[in-house]
Amino acid sequence: MKQPEEYLLAIESSCDETAAAVITRDMKILSNIVSSQTDLHEKFGGVVPEIASRAHLERILPVIDDALQKANLSLDQLTAIAVATEPGLVGSLLIGLTAAKTLAMVLDIPLVAVNHIEGHLFACQMQETNPIFPAIGLVVSGGHTNLYHCLPTFEFELIGATIDDAAGEAFDKVAKILGLPYPGGPSIEQTAVKGNPQAFPFPRTFLKDPELRFSFSGLKTAVLYAALGNPGAKKQPPPLTAERIADLAASFQETVVDVLVGKCQQALMQFRHSTLCVGGGVAANTLLRERLTEMTNKAGIHLSMAPPDLCTDNAAMAAIAWHHLDQGRIASLDLDVTPGLVR
Repeated sequence: MKQPEEYLLAIESSCDETAAAVITRDMKILSNIVSSQTDLHEKFGGVVPEIASRAHLERILPVIDDALQKANLSLDQLTAIAVATEPGLVGSLLIGLTAAKTLAMVLDIPLVAVNHIEGHLFACQMQETNPIFPAIGLVVSGGHTNLYHCLPTFEFELIGATIDDAAGEAFDKVAKILGLPYPGGPSIEQTAVKGNPQAFPFPRTFLKDPELRFSFSGLKTAVLYAALGNPGAKKQPPPLTAERIADLAASFQETVVDVLVGKCQQALMQFRHSTLCVGGGVAANTLLRERLTEMTNKAGIHLSMAPPDLCTDNAAMAAIAWHHLDQGRIASLDLDVTPGLVR
């Protein structure tokens, strides 16, 4: 006798995207609704936590309703509720958690807590037929640039991280320096197409360092001085023409990609893994995807990258909750959030 289908409603509100998705147990995504707040934060050049929280409060219920409607489901058909509880902005996380707790209590169904970072890595597994773990995992986004040792048990050991700015944060800050629109990732990528990636020899911090760590603060400062000049220097750079902006954008992007690819290769060699999985918003960058593909093909490594629509923050990647549910990891209604950047 055929078993009835099971449906998971997942909620994501860790930063500035209000998202909800419905995923079946066999990982079919029936809906994946994301309400972006880019227009609210654009003039600030980055996410303002208070504004993000208020926007989540306004959008969370309509987004959940949209996800259910697109999946053609009603609340009473749900099997469980999953919600991202770490890491992230405390106010934003609390909005999603409150909605999830309320639904789980009213519907009397399990509540499952999901780690946002682990969701980014699991998004790679969702598109694969066979298990991809153990593997080296890279999560690269506006808030994170982390390397993980991903175990077959769906445990993720942090083995390297940025000591200052995340790669995505550096993209946003450099875009602001160059007068390009927010968010910085897409605008720098589009501008870089017209530029010379070798025009500026920016520092590739820690690239040859044996430790698995990143730093992008110095790179950001190097771009600032190249673009606007070094305070107190007698010789100042030429005006920021469109051509010069394109060269700066291309050289910056080239530098970030070189470092990310180099550190992934280093981690693969250190842990002797044959699989690399990559997720997070910056993983949608075309040049990064191309260079990672080149590197892994040459080394005989299996590369699993989340599709672009699952790279940026979304709720479908919380499908890892099915694994937690099978392991009996059901959260109680006194569950709290764990804000911050690194798990």
